[in-house]
Amino acid sequence: MTEKPKSRTGITRILYAFTYTFNGLRHAIMNEAAFRQELMVFVVALIAMLFMPLSDIVKLLLFISSIIILIVELLNSAIEAVVDKASPEYNELAKQAKDMGSAAVFLSFTAAGVVWIYAIIQIFRS
Repeated sequence: MTEKPKSRTGITRILYAFTYTFNGLRHAIMNEAAFRQELMVFVVALIAMLFMPLSDIVKLLLFISSIIILIVELLNSAIEAVVDKASPEYNELAKQAKDMGSAAVFLSFTAAGVVWIYAIIQIFRS
């Protein structure tokens, strides 16, 4: 087992935080199929959104609701990793934690879907 890294302060802490962020994103892209799929859909949706005849506020809502899916997927993957480490054998509470993480991803998709449907309706109304 390795030692816990020492705490950093000031600009060094900020620089290391960026490193941890990119490590987390790289890990998700390399090892989490669901995150890769959602990231690809996000990129396509972002490009499409830029060309849609929508107000800036609707585009902002589309962006935020879409990126929330990625955020929730990262949190779900983190929950699953911790649960797998803490409880490698089957445990009902571990299952509940994983199921709730999955439900959170589903709800973020639902929220984004509602915003996208609203945006598409706005396009057809104009």
